[in-house]
Amino acid sequence: MKKILIVNGPNINILGAREPKIYGNITLAEIEKELSLLAKKLNVEVDFFQSNHEGEIIDKIQSSVNTVSGIIINPAAFTHTSIAIRDALSSVSTPTIEVHISNIYAREEFRHKSYVAPIALGQIAGLGTDGYIFALKKLASLAQTFN
Repeated sequence: MKKILIVNGPNINILGAREPKIYGNITLAEIEKELSLLAKKLNVEVDFFQSNHEGEIIDKIQSSVNTVSGIIINPAAFTHTSIAIRDALSSVSTPTIEVHISNIYAREEFRHKSYVAPIALGQIAGLGTDGYIFALKKLASLAQTFN
């Protein structure tokens, strides 16, 4: 069975309590439950990982080489600062979709730059947690093509 790695960066662990006007009331656990159910329907496995630490995210991405068919990543604040996460994603050559719950281009100017977007298959921003669903459906449909 094909496996999709879903990586979430800093502060995603406190969804539901963190700035609900921007991020809504859904928790990370609820997102993961919904994605797990969808993955079963799509006949793929999902591996969830969240960290507030850049190095741990890099280690997880690097350890996924040759073990996953795709990566969904919400790098959160690291989107705008981490060349190292971008380089890790680039080095594993795994189809990657970048997801953001909020529309980063409608927010503060410093959020408009993504280091991940240029090396990603695509980016989904501003569609709430549905972005994860769309990304999972797309990567599951491409899994046969890439592996």
